[in-house]
Amino acid sequence: MSDHSAEGPPRGTVLVLGAAGFIGGFIVAALRSVDWQVIRGVRSRPCLAVDERACDLAALQTVDDWLPLLEGIDAVVNAAGLLRDRGPDRLADIHEHAPLALAQACVRRGIARFVQISALGEPADGEFIASKHRFDDALLALPLQAVVLRASVVYSTAGSYGGSSLLRALAGFPGFLPLPGDGRWGLQPCAAEDMAELVVRALTAPARGVFEIGSPAPLSLRDYQRHWRAWLRVPGRRVVGIPERCIGIAVRIGEWVGRGPLGAATWRMLQRGVDIAPAQRQQVIDAFGYAPRALPEVLARRPSQAQDRWHARLYLLAPVLRLSVIALWLLSALAGFITPAADIERLAAGSWLAQTWPVALARVAGCVDLLLALWLMSGRQPRRATVVMLALLGTYTVAFGAALPVLWLDPLGGLAKNLVLVPALAVLWVLSDRR
Repeated sequence: MSDHSAEGPPRGTVLVLGAAGFIGGFIVAALRSVDWQVIRGVRSRPCLAVDERACDLAALQTVDDWLPLLEGIDAVVNAAGLLRDRGPDRLADIHEHAPLALAQACVRRGIARFVQISALGEPADGEFIASKHRFDDALLALPLQAVVLRASVVYSTAGSYGGSSLLRALAGFPGFLPLPGDGRWGLQPCAAEDMAELVVRALTAPARGVFEIGSPAPLSLRDYQRHWRAWLRVPGRRVVGIPERCIGIAVRIGEWVGRGPLGAATWRMLQRGVDIAPAQRQQVIDAFGYAPRALPEVLARRPSQAQDRWHARLYLLAPVLRLSVIALWLLSALAGFITPAADIERLAAGSWLAQTWPVALARVAGCVDLLLALWLMSGRQPRRATVVMLALLGTYTVAFGAALPVLWLDPLGGLAKNLVLVPALAVLWVLSDRR
């Protein structure tokens, strides 16, 4: 990186919203590297760190809500975002209403500098883009030194999230390269580190307005994926196209269930392609003295490691493992409900379980298994659900292993399968951490 942004005395204090997110983390690190004091705006939780403030955008919808949070703040960076409506969090609230109240509070507080991380695309692509652009327009209408940075695909060799994780997973697929459609669509991706550098410069540059951020020239999706596959050192150059109709169906299902790394707006934007005019790129260089690097240059700066391939491949295996665990718990619940009482009593005969109403115990265990399967299926607090499953599995293993040791030698697995299930659940617990 250039040392242009590192010149001069300490900058002051900046509030970064979305600081716990993928792009936000790089922004925080870049700002601290040039002596900005950073206050990280994060969701409310019981114990906040000394550099954090509770900034739940779904709840902070008025100017008065924001004024106390701006005490001692000299500048604001908004990197908060949401791919789709999720529970009480609505796109219009997170992308438009709360940030506008924040920007108006900045005007009242006399905070002049505001950098907004927006997105390239057309409002017709969907509410994800439309809500961000509505705020962009409203922000630039206020008397602030406001800079709006619009990018499409943001990536990093140090990690990934959401759509960039999905693309990296496809690039690391063993044997062949799965490619959405024919891969003709153009991209002008931006490294997260370059985006962070532009944010640092935007907080001190005299620039104002909307800037489109991307690589020096368009890159087809096919070439983008090939660069990543080569970087991951995954053999196999054969390309297998995934029909656009299949992807469209997957996107619609993801929108319906409220999950998945690829939203409808992102899919439409990808199909249309990204083409940043050379004049737009020159505006970025003129305003900030810096512009994003080409993908091959970024990849050449850091060689991939085995852990990068692990992540690429585990990304697609994680949902398979989760669905397998859900299916197993549903089958276990069904067994608890339909196994004849006589069979349960015969199995428990001769052990201390015979004295504990084994039939009732089996029915209760079936109910518990069903509730745990539904909990994990809901996607709410998956790590906590996995911990409860681990605890329950450990209890079953110890109790039944002691009372009915013959189950360890069951030819169909019996208790022996738990020796694999315990580490599988532990792996699922690890993979459930997406931030």
